[in-house]
Amino acid sequence: MIEIAICQTDPHAALGPLAEIITPPETFGDRRFFTDAIIASGSGLAPVFHTNRVAPSCLPLVVDRLERHPHAAQAFMPLDVSRYVVLVAPDTGAGAPDLGRACAVMLSGNRGILYRPGTWHMGMSVLDGPGVFAVLMWRGRTDDDVLHEIEGLRITSDNDKINQGRNVA
Repeated sequence: MIEIAICQTDPHAALGPLAEIITPPETFGDRRFFTDAIIASGSGLAPVFHTNRVAPSCLPLVVDRLERHPHAAQAFMPLDVSRYVVLVAPDTGAGAPDLGRACAVMLSGNRGILYRPGTWHMGMSVLDGPGVFAVLMWRGRTDDDVLHEIEGLRITSDNDKINQGRNVA
């Protein structure tokens, strides 16, 4: 079984080019724009904005499927979430996730996540109770969602403090 520990260092750096953490501006009255990151490629795509409710999970997490969206970025903004785990992986170049380069981070409920087009990621996994997210992405093609079944991937925490609600971005 592949075991991936939740990153204990800078989650922004850990996610690299695969995803971006959506954070508020530092100064009152300022705005932080993510427009350039919410991209879509090709014709026939339209923005879709919805909310979803997610059942709670607990660590360690067992992951049996990853997904990606080859034509568009996908953004999740927590509406009612304590904290959640994000797992991303690059593509191998052969249409499968590169699990050897996968990365997991934990985010607090006041931070969103923006998956770049083509990034493999797991479904939302919230801790501490049910969660609600607002989701924005572009849809319109038959392959908007690409799913890949995987075996033997477990996300763990090396640090008991994470299970107590600390050490989140």
